[in-house]
Amino acid sequence: MVTRGAGTRAAGDAAELRALAWLQAQGLRLVERNYQVARGPRARAGEIDLVMREADGTLVFVEVRARSSSGHGGAAASVGSGKQRRVLFAARHYLTRFASPPPCRFDVVAIDGDQLQWLRAAFEDNPW
Repeated sequence: MVTRGAGTRAAGDAAELRALAWLQAQGLRLVERNYQVARGPRARAGEIDLVMREADGTLVFVEVRARSSSGHGGAAASVGSGKQRRVLFAARHYLTRFASPPPCRFDVVAIDGDQLQWLRAAFEDNPW
């Protein structure tokens, strides 16, 4: 199992707080932060950084990615298919608490240095 160092964890937490503040300023409401689904006692099967709700009731699952610069494709490019699968897995698990799930969307907040980019509907839940 790979663990993050204290500095990396602090930087990730700071990025999540910045993304949260940005999304709240855009009118979204925080429902839950760092929702995790465990595969076993020491392994996570999936995590959602932020679960937000739009004014229209849409549930928004947000992946926050931060990089010091936009080199190597930047923060948005780091949300690959493996990460998307883990977010989708956690979102499906999260939605089991609803008798009738609300409309959902998967967003990415990409932070490259001082630049923040909100990618709405960055990926979809593909049943294949």
